[in-house]
Amino acid sequence: MYIIDEKLERAEILKRYKELIKISHTSDKEEKRLIKKAFVVAMNAHSGVRRKNGEPYIYHPLEVAKIASYDLGLGATAIVCALLHDVVEDTEYTIEDIENIFGAKVAQIVDGLTKIDGVFEKNNNHSIQSENFKKLFTAMGDDMRVILLKLCDRLHNMRTLDFMPKHKQLKIASETRQFYVPLAHRLGLYEVKSELEDLATKHINPNEYLDIESRLKDSEEEREAFIHTFSEPIKQKLIERCYKFTLSGRVKSITSILGKIEKKGVKFEEIYDIFAIRIILDVPIESEKESCFAVYSIISSMYRQRLDRFRDWLTVPKSNGYEALHCTVMSAQGKWVEIQIRSQRMDDIAEKGLAAHYKYKEVKEGDLDNNLDNWLTKVRDILDNDSSTAVDFVNDFQLTVVTDQITVFTPKGKAIDLPVNSTVLDFAYNVHTDLGNHCMGAKVNYKVVPIEHRLRASDQVEIITSKIVQPKESWLEFVKTSKATNEIKNYIKDYRKNFLHQGMDKLKELFKSQNIEYNDNNVERLRHFVKINNQIDFFFRIYEENIGLTEIRQCFKKAQKNSAWMLFKNGLVPKKKDEKAKTLREEIAEQTRNNPEQLLIGKENENLPYITAKCCNPLPGDGIIGLLREDCIEVHRTSCKKAIDEMSKYGHRIIKAKWRENEKITFLAGIKITGIDRKGLLHDLTRIISEAWNVNIKGLVMESNDGLFEGNLMVYISHAEHLTKLIQNIEKVEGIERVARM
Repeated sequence: MYIIDEKLERAEILKRYKELIKISHTSDKEEKRLIKKAFVVAMNAHSGVRRKNGEPYIYHPLEVAKIASYDLGLGATAIVCALLHDVVEDTEYTIEDIENIFGAKVAQIVDGLTKIDGVFEKNNNHSIQSENFKKLFTAMGDDMRVILLKLCDRLHNMRTLDFMPKHKQLKIASETRQFYVPLAHRLGLYEVKSELEDLATKHINPNEYLDIESRLKDSEEEREAFIHTFSEPIKQKLIERCYKFTLSGRVKSITSILGKIEKKGVKFEEIYDIFAIRIILDVPIESEKESCFAVYSIISSMYRQRLDRFRDWLTVPKSNGYEALHCTVMSAQGKWVEIQIRSQRMDDIAEKGLAAHYKYKEVKEGDLDNNLDNWLTKVRDILDNDSSTAVDFVNDFQLTVVTDQITVFTPKGKAIDLPVNSTVLDFAYNVHTDLGNHCMGAKVNYKVVPIEHRLRASDQVEIITSKIVQPKESWLEFVKTSKATNEIKNYIKDYRKNFLHQGMDKLKELFKSQNIEYNDNNVERLRHFVKINNQIDFFFRIYEENIGLTEIRQCFKKAQKNSAWMLFKNGLVPKKKDEKAKTLREEIAEQTRNNPEQLLIGKENENLPYITAKCCNPLPGDGIIGLLREDCIEVHRTSCKKAIDEMSKYGHRIIKAKWRENEKITFLAGIKITGIDRKGLLHDLTRIISEAWNVNIKGLVMESNDGLFEGNLMVYISHAEHLTKLIQNIEKVEGIERVARM
């Protein structure tokens, strides 16, 4: 608990300010004067205000300025803006005041960092978070320091997130994972990206985070000893060759380890690249590539390599500017070890990304190199799409600007950059709109493929067109780029406009046949009933007779006393005579609905019914969050990817939810098991499940092929922790390779 002592706080504030001046590395008197003036203005503006943890608010802008200066190496202007970044948003100061005191450039950056007022949140479909993100990138087009300072601000907020309410933690952590982590990665800010990512995981997936953190701590001494033993022969060789260098071990981030466990289906102990050896060479810029390859040659002569793990980012750097050589070798202890080789300049760019370009390219603050300028051009292209909403912008940004890129080529050798998993149709649209509109296939590396064929790096693509081909709505299901998506939507919209009046006339006739008055209210009622967002699509579907008398009668019929909704609201779902057998997800959802005492929902929404989400099947004991829907609350696990994406855009939909304690009701849970088939395996499995753990089995389906088996097991479980322990014990059965929750 924080104890307020104003005398000690004043001393601490002064101490932090002096540290900031010291690390700013500025000897210019005018720059020091501006930093001092900004500090005084921020002190006065935030006077008497405290953060959630009880500390004076001024600590926050001081820490943001420190991150900007020390971690990113930004100059005096950025420090001034960091100190002032919350002044306009939280106090009586205006942008005009900032401009009068500090000039137009500082005012412009501070304005870019100032959030939009949350006046739109009354509309459940509006995303104030997306509006702010779009505003941020609009300002970034004028000065890249806007986004760098925002990352500094977000990093300090994440470091102090423990003091926020749980639902606010999830909102901010979800934003961080979806927006700021990939953004820091794209800008080459490795240290910032890794810390943001792990802090987000800590709040979204706390149990798994703490487990890996504990395992890393327990294995630290053994790991350090191994690194020392492995590194010594390399050090001796490099010293003999008169290289100046530093050699260290770098542990993989907790989030990366969790990702590998999830994707590869391996255990913590089986991950061979939990750490990497990093060699940083102190060599002149003109000879750095030659030196890196020479060191790689020395290492490859000492150890056996895994050639499939060799990565040359010296010849072709990553799109975010990262340069290095990576190789994986077998140690004398029988373990694979990843080694990263780079120069001091490359290391600075890898750690500080965009900010390091200022130091090595000797450009003025605010200038960009060609690679980053190309990246910014893509952002501007998305912003120039006037018809897109803020949510559309965020989705396009995540797909086109943040996602990893591949380079493919036209028949004449022109390079085209596309997001990973882009298709032939994406390529066609990114070359020319007409090429996309009439695309019927392509020759990829001289082989004919369909329009949905996914491209790989270095493919050469020749588009095949036909005048009779035109865009179809089904194309939207497989294209990946915003360019292709927008062009297809625009074509379909223009085409359907031609049938607007025919659709209106047909609807008038249908309404007349049912004695329904044709007016705006009734038209909108039907449109909302069939869940179509815009009138052009609505009337086109009426014209095509996809909407007819059946939908009209259902929409305008009188409500029955015992409607399905009223039964649902009371927790009773009527069964149909020919009802099919329920799926695992349906059974879990029904059990939760029929036992409302299991969940505690925030007071303001406690009378709303709830359902459990099909995408993550939450169980008692799981960390959960509610998301507000039109007629109910949808409950997700906090680690659910779908929920994280929604919380990052629609924070106002988050509803507090938690499981009641000491309930004995059981829930159906699914477990997927794979392994090596053997005699007696099924007996051992069922014994562990039903005897040792006293668990009732709902169903078990197993298939065996070529000595390998795969099985789906459904059991009744009362708590998620119970399920975790059961999975751990099944993993111990001989022959079991992987066990995962469904």
